[in-house]
Amino acid sequence: MEKHLVVALAYDRLCTFEFGCTVELFALDRPELEVPWYAFAVCAAESGPIRAAGGISVLAPFTLDLLDRADTIIIPGWRDADELPSVALLDKLRAAYRRGARLCSICSGVFVLAAAGVLDGKRATTHWRYAGRLAQRYPSIEVEADLLYVDAGQIITSAGSAAGLDMLLHLVRRDYGAKVGNLVARRLVVAPHREGGQAQFVPRPMARDEGGRLAKLMDWLRAHLAQPHTLSSMAQRAMMSPRTLQRQFQDATGLGPVNWLIRERVAIAKDLLELPDTPMAQVAELAGFGSEESLRRHFRRLVATSPGAYRQRFAAMP
Repeated sequence: MEKHLVVALAYDRLCTFEFGCTVELFALDRPELEVPWYAFAVCAAESGPIRAAGGISVLAPFTLDLLDRADTIIIPGWRDADELPSVALLDKLRAAYRRGARLCSICSGVFVLAAAGVLDGKRATTHWRYAGRLAQRYPSIEVEADLLYVDAGQIITSAGSAAGLDMLLHLVRRDYGAKVGNLVARRLVVAPHREGGQAQFVPRPMARDEGGRLAKLMDWLRAHLAQPHTLSSMAQRAMMSPRTLQRQFQDATGLGPVNWLIRERVAIAKDLLELPDTPMAQVAELAGFGSEESLRRHFRRLVATSPGAYRQRFAAMP
């Protein structure tokens, strides 16, 4: 079986951090996962020397022709949002899109996809400082200015820097399921998964969490997801008013406590669905949804597929 080929673009004034995240996720061998891991390569988006941020140089062994057989193409930022990429690069990206390759951008890399025209009529995001410029220049794109990443199916775009790592882990989870994604995150020593719908940044300074009450509540909820919880019961446990809890959750996560809880439950449901012998009713119960109907509704809303389809795709994987 031929491995899934991930190709990262390199260009002069390369964004070193975002490029490094891509290399870390896809270039390292991971025999401990016992899955057919990706093949990885780097191609130069242009001729001439490639200088990266931090004073280093990159020697890319392949030309743009490699994009003709790439399964996933990653653009780790673009050097200048106001500079149009070369016609050769845009033509290669359009051809890759037409044949079904997956296209991904981090931060200002979205401007390359936008210039290629493959984002017309689609949702996309970028670093918050570029969102207004993207929306103004490409009005046919539905710009989600405050999201970590947007998965539009064949095209996935992310906000800046660390949000790119969230998106790349999302790709691993999408390809191999939650268990493998969590193992890779553990090796990276990062949180297993942040949903793309979380906010890019805290909108205002977070109120002081005296005694770590909010953090303790979140830890307790994760350990007791199967139990019923309401805004009032969560506020009571945290020894806060419902209004204060709502505000502090929003400041800390970009989500209200109820929405945060639902996303945690969906994450647990993903893990359970990868165990083929766990009945669907038990998955719903253990994840705290109470009923299969509730599980299906929230799962489809957040994962864009049904629990059954997710299980069919991932439960049989080694």
